[in-house]
This record gives sequence, C-alpha cells and structure tokens, in this order.
Amino acid sequence: MTKRRLPMVEHADTLSLKALRELVTGLVERAERADTRIGKLEAENQRLRDENDQLKIENTRLKVDNQLLRDEIARLKNLPPRPPFRPSGMEQATSDKTIIGKETATRPRGPKNDTKRVTREEVLAASVPPGSRFKGYKDCLVRDLVVRADVVRYRRECWLTPDGHTITAPLPAGVQGGFGPNLRRFCLMLHSHGQVTTQRLTTLLNDIGVEISKRQVIRFLTQRMDGFHAEDAAVLHAGLVSAPYVTVDDTGARHANRNFHTTHIGSEHFSAFRTAPSKSRLNFLALLRGNYQDYVLNDAAFALLEDRQVDPALLARLNTGEPRRFANQVPFLGHLAEKGIDIFDRDIIRPFAEAGIWGSIRHHGLVGNTVIVSDDAGQFRVGTHALCWVHAERLLQKLMPATPRQIKHVETQRELIWLFYKLLKDFSRSPSRRAARGLQIRFDRIFSIRTGYGDLDKLLSRLKRRKAELLRVLERPETPLNTNASERDLRSFVTKRKISGGTVSRNGRQARDSMLGLMKTCQKLGLSFWHYLGDRLGMGGLERSIPPLATMIAARA
Repeated sequence: MTKRRLPMVEHADTLSLKALRELVTGLVERAERADTRIGKLEAENQRLRDENDQLKIENTRLKVDNQLLRDEIARLKNLPPRPPFRPSGMEQATSDKTIIGKETATRPRGPKNDTKRVTREEVLAASVPPGSRFKGYKDCLVRDLVVRADVVRYRRECWLTPDGHTITAPLPAGVQGGFGPNLRRFCLMLHSHGQVTTQRLTTLLNDIGVEISKRQVIRFLTQRMDGFHAEDAAVLHAGLVSAPYVTVDDTGARHANRNFHTTHIGSEHFSAFRTAPSKSRLNFLALLRGNYQDYVLNDAAFALLEDRQVDPALLARLNTGEPRRFANQVPFLGHLAEKGIDIFDRDIIRPFAEAGIWGSIRHHGLVGNTVIVSDDAGQFRVGTHALCWVHAERLLQKLMPATPRQIKHVETQRELIWLFYKLLKDFSRSPSRRAARGLQIRFDRIFSIRTGYGDLDKLLSRLKRRKAELLRVLERPETPLNTNASERDLRSFVTKRKISGGTVSRNGRQARDSMLGLMKTCQKLGLSFWHYLGDRLGMGGLERSIPPLATMIAARA
C-alpha cells in the first residue's frame, strides 16, 4: 500500500522577493475586489430596504382601500361596516384575576338545592322476591320541564238584575282575546331574552298544541305595552337622577326600511335603549330629557351657548336675567323669532335648541352631578364628560407605521399606556391624593414624548389636550375607565338585529327598546325577568311581588 504524497507548499521564508511581491499584489487585488463586492451588496441591501418600506406603505394603503370598499359594499347592502382593526387587549391584559375571583361569588348548583322546591312525589315500586324486607325509600330528585297547551273553559255566571241589567262574572286577570297571561309571558320571554323570531315562536306554539297565528304573536309583543313603556321611562329617569355615572354608546338599526340609530344609556343598576332616525347631539340631549317636552333658558342654557361661541349680540337679546320656561317647541321657537333669530336656518337654530333642552335637563334635576363616559363621539360631549381609555388606546392601532423604527415607537407607547391604565385601575380601587398627583405627572410625561414619527406625535398631543376627560377618575374614582358595559348591553341588540332584522311599526320599535332595557335592568338588579313579566302581567302564585324598578334603582344609588 503506497502512501499518497501531498503537494509541497513553499513557505513564505523560502520565496524570492519577486514571488513575495506578486503574492502581496494578488492579496491586495482580492481585497479590493472583496471591498467592491461588499459595497455593491450594501447598496443593494439598502435599495431592497427602501423598496421594502415603500411596499409596506403601499400594502397598508391597499388594506385601507380594501376596507373602504368593504364598507361601501356594506353600506349599499344596509349592513354595518366592520372596523379595520382588532379589539384592544388592554383591559384583559391589565385585569387582576385574583381580585375578580374574590368579587364574583360562585352560585351553588346541584339537586340538593331543589329539596325545598319539590312539586310532586311519585313512589316507584320494585319487583322483589318473596320474603324480602322493606328498608324504606331512596330519594332521587329529577328536574324536568312540562310544556303543553292548557285550554280552559270558563263558565261565567250571568245574572239578570231586577232593573233589567245583565251582570256577567269577570274573567281572571290577564285574560284577553281568548289567550291567558302565561302565554303572553312565554312569548315575551322567548322573543326578548331568547332572541326567538316571531315565525319560529309561532311554529313552536303550534307544535306544542296552541293554535295561534303569527299576527296574534306580534300583537302579544307590540300591543298593550303602555305599562312596560311607562316603567322603562321611569327607569331612565331614576337612573339619570341618582346614578353617579352613565356609559353611553350607539349602533345602527333598521326601521321601516330606513337607517336609524339605537343609543344605549346605562350604569351599574339600569339600562335604557332608544332608537331614533338621528344620532346628533340634539337627539342625545332629547334622550337625556326623558319624557319632558319643555325648553328652558337658564344659566345652564346660556353657558352652553357661550361654549358653542354663539354671537354675543344674540345672547344679549335673549338673556333677561331670569329663567324662561316654554311648554314645548312651538312657543320656544316663537320667542326666538321675536328676538330676531332666523328659526328656519338649521345651523343658526341648532345651538339654541340644544341649549333649551340642556336648560330643561338641568331644570328638572337630571344629570346633575353625573359623569357621562363615552368613546369620544361628538354627540356625547355634554356635561361632565369622561373618555374611554380603550377607545383612546385603539387610536394607536389605526396608525400606519412603515419603518421598523416607527413600529417600535408605536409598540413602546402602547406598553406605556397599558401600564398607566393598570395604575389607574389600582387607583380607582384605593384612591389617594398623593397617587392622583403622581398619575397626573406620569400622564404629562407619557403624552409629552416626541418620537419623530409625525402621526404618532400628533396623536399624543391630541390625547394630552383631553387630559381632564381621560383623568376624570382621579376626581371621581367611581367613574369607569371604559364603555365596555354599554358595548356588552348593545351586544344583545346587535344579536337581535342579526336574527330578526329591523322593525316596521312604531309600536314594534318602542316594544323592542323597552323590553331590552327592562330585561337588562332586571339582570343588573339581580331579578328574574320571567318572574318580573309574570308580576307585571297580573299573574298570581309568586312568592313576593316585585317593586317598581325605578324605586330599586334609586334605593341602590
């Protein structure tokens, strides 16, 4: 076996001067070629980076254009547009699970809790051999539901009095049109709480054995609702008088083949829904006024006119030094016309109408010291106003950073805001003056940062100008930091809109708003909506009657 000979390599010490010069020259040329190649690669890399940034910007613009086209298609189809950003995770990320776990008590479940509610007993016999000894019973509680048609024939006595009048025995309370109150309660419960459509509800009742038409079901749901409407109005009035804060929000609604808007007003103990063709500030003020129809020109009204920067000459003609109250819109407009105000110009008359309604709200003691928490929609900016932090942080998601540096700046600011939001939640649980001063200083530091990213810096400056509304919790710790409660309540309305569509008649629109508001109010007060309906429909058999909801709201304020 022969060994393989390796090629001989000359050492540098054995090279001649000429060969050494050639070697060095070759190495220098290779280094220069490598430098040239590296320079080209760096230039190519920079070009690709610039091209990538342009593509990111173009991609973002295409996404926005695509979302605008989707919104336009949704508008043409009378559908609500979808937001171009994901929901914020700030509330979940800053929640304290241990505290939440302590606040929510677990409800006992199981058959042992039904021992006091046994409706009937049955003895089941066993097949045993002869000679067996009886050892008693072994109880087993079984929970079941009986749904069947109950057709009752009432034989009403008829008497003829000596003077010729006929007296007939009255029907039990709640029986109208050949149908009992329990049937109507069943329809109201399934339609309002169960989101069952009228067509499916009619099919269900006929399958059970109740011969009924869809038109009669609609009558159950929309007619003879005066008592429910009155209590719903009383609930809103009690909430606006006694609640320390209200959260407000709105969503789209369809009524009579037109686009309407449903506004939600609620707090910890009540909820109210109102549907109207407009969602302007004038409409929102009219909702806050409740059932009152008057207009009042007082100090609150003139303060609002001054905030709207109305011509001081017009204010001087109107302000007589004493409050003026008008029964309705007609004498109010007549008074404005007498003072030389063009009542046919909408732009001119709008602030005066808002001021007259706001003066009426203050005159009747509504929204006295109540904080209105909203998502910064312009129509909700009245009275003592507070901003929702979740919607404020969501503005950062709408930014379109194109470079890695801009993306990093946005992520850093979001982290700072999330941490500050957690500190605000801690403050609301245990407020103190020292902590309030520290949070104000921290707020100024966060929103005074300048990153060099123009859109982000403008947004931070804009939020800093709303400092008083964002930090309302420092002076009113009971004020919530977001409008999640209103969004949760509106979710039931949105679900109903997706399932049942819109309403056609005025009675149907009012019935939907009233029943949704009463249902949510019962949930917040810890009441059974089924028992509430039975009590209001005059059905007996309840352990105790349910007092007016407005009284309960005022008592818990």
